[in-house]
Amino acid sequence: MSTQTPTNPKTEQKQAYEAKVEAQLDKLNAQIDELKAKAEQAKADAAAEYHGNLEELYAKRDAARHKLEELQKAGEDAWTEIQAGFEKAWNDLIQAFDKAGKKFQ
Repeated sequence: MSTQTPTNPKTEQKQAYEAKVEAQLDKLNAQIDELKAKAEQAKADAAAEYHGNLEELYAKRDAARHKLEELQKAGEDAWTEIQAGFEKAWNDLIQAFDKAGKKFQ
């Protein structure tokens, strides 16, 4: 007779969501690093604009990371509330990234 702990659907949903978000953040981080490399190659007048955009991206990335950490620490019942805050931070980050990417293509 085996005694398996039943899996909680909320726990599984939360873990899947966290894994998805972590992967998205990792991918975006790599893309930000690519922009940074381009900024380092830019002419002096454009470099300041690149760096300003990078600072904004880093701030928004850090805000999204902070919201993810809150989400990870949240209990199963509270995480859906925190998810809305994360989604806003994530959307802000994506918009800033898209804006920066379009400027420097």
